[in-house]
Amino acid sequence: MAQHLFIITGASRGMGLALAQALLSAEHIVLGISRQRNETLQAMATAQSTPLTQWTLDLADSEAAAQALRLWLGGLNPKDIASATLINNAGVIPPIAPLSGSQTSEVARALRVGLEAPMLLTHAFLSATLAWVNAGWRGPRKVLNISSGLGRRPMASQAPYCAAKAGMDHFSRCVALDEAQQPHGARIVSLAPGVIDTDMQVQLRGADAAQFPDRSRFVSLHTEGVLSTSEDAAARIVGYLNSPDFGKAVVDDLRT
Repeated sequence: MAQHLFIITGASRGMGLALAQALLSAEHIVLGISRQRNETLQAMATAQSTPLTQWTLDLADSEAAAQALRLWLGGLNPKDIASATLINNAGVIPPIAPLSGSQTSEVARALRVGLEAPMLLTHAFLSATLAWVNAGWRGPRKVLNISSGLGRRPMASQAPYCAAKAGMDHFSRCVALDEAQQPHGARIVSLAPGVIDTDMQVQLRGADAAQFPDRSRFVSLHTEGVLSTSEDAAARIVGYLNSPDFGKAVVDDLRT
């Protein structure tokens, strides 16, 4: 029986891990791409006898990651695939500081992981699965980019992360226009999932207030208990993915 394919970046922890756990199923094939392998996730898949593959790749080397994905997809038999979904979830917040006080290497890494890698992985995914379509495959193809409200409003000391997420939103708009011109084109969404209690929130709360004027806001989000858990957000994202309306709004917010 054909299975649904899900490719998730940053799947070893936080939001990506919760998504991988939520998608583990006998009807699904899950490929997680992260710098580290998560043994708890692997044990869960083994216990459930569900298909899981984990790649340990640094998405800062985005060309190598995209090439690996293209070759892997090219080796699959599309007759075994009911649908194919790429979830670009991985992101990096460099040390929190004004751009003038940031290390160029940290800024470059944030942009490579947060914007360049999603673009190149999306290219690899779309081109490889287009070959399936050209051979007669008619399963749905989806790209879900995990964006952020910070891509839609500026914040001091967050220039690299905000720029990467804003770029993710806009490249999604452009790709959606491309795919709308194609027979059996893919659907793409850049989705802000809301405020989630992840390591990124810990990093923001722990920043130097002198370097990060919005630190108190993130401290308040935590103390007031308004942060979503990764598991709750993952469940809502999976529901969003499965909605027949997926792709109607290319740039969307899970809170609305």
